Amino acid sequence: MGRKSSIHEKGQLDPDKIESEILANERTFLAWVRTNIAVMTLGFVIARFSVWMREVSARMNPQIPVQRLGISAPLGECMIGLGALLTIFAAWRYHVVNRAIKRGEIEADPRMVVAVTVAILVAATAVIAYMIISEELA
Repeated sequence: MGRKSSIHEKGQLDPDKIESEILANERTFLAWVRTNIAVMTLGFVIARFSVWMREVSARMNPQIPVQRLGISAPLGECMIGLGALLTIFAAWRYHVVNRAIKRGEIEADPRMVVAVTVAILVAATAVIAYMIISEELA
């Protein structure tokens, strides 16, 4: 009779598992940070691509000034901004989940999945459009 039940209500966390859930939440946050660093790094590479292309063009044809700057710098800056925003979002989500864990509750948020999916799809579409435009101009 005094045995602790191993069955919990849906959404309720076993009190013995709280520490491992907190650590899992931290690992998830760090995974977000690594991903966001990769997104920002890609943005930096895209932004610097136009500088590299101008230098190559100037060396190949020094008498012809390069006038078109392209969209790689703004696109790269947007990717860097997206990575920064996702990092802020990840920190916010970490704190929301951490509070839920401390209350002993599990909360899934499908809106988070939709929001991140939309952000990544928009970024991917922008990169694809940039690649198509760059190819047509070359």
